Amino acid sequence: MKTKILKSLLTLLFSTLSVSIFSQCEILNRVSPDGSMQYYMEPVNFYWTKAKSLTGCIVTDKESYFLELRPIPFPPKAERKKIKNDLTIILSDGNSYKIDHFDTRYVEEDTVMEILYLIKKDDVDNLLKFEVVETKIDMLDDSGIRSYVFKLHKSALKEQLECFLKEEENSKKKK
Repeated sequence: MKTKILKSLLTLLFSTLSVSIFSQCEILNRVSPDGSMQYYMEPVNFYWTKAKSLTGCIVTDKESYFLELRPIPFPPKAERKKIKNDLTIILSDGNSYKIDHFDTRYVEEDTVMEILYLIKKDDVDNLLKFEVVETKIDMLDDSGIRSYVFKLHKSALKEQLECFLKEEENSKKKK
């Protein structure tokens, strides 16, 4: 009986520690180019090969939610056409969704290209229910539409949205 209780306590302790250690709920902030405050989490690696990679995260201005993606390679700034096309995502429910393009910018002295997509309310609900399986980005270059099948961290966007919504709920309770 004591062994069973001890085992249960150790399991509970390990679960609690692992959630706090591996939690993606560290919300960071930065000032965007237009002067507004953005809240985000560290970008997560979704896809990686020698030829291409994709990292990203959820970003919010506390009014809207955005999906920020960083594809590599990306068109050089001098040659780029402004990427304005919407994003296609395929979720684990097997359905495709269009996410509206919001902004494309080069950051960190033009060594990183970020594409922001506006997540509509219906899309927030879907991203909370299902994992992202694949994205399709039209890079407007020789590579055309690039498909990224999420090999890593499929649930990261879902978890990040949950964190932001919990933080928002906690903020409302404090007021």
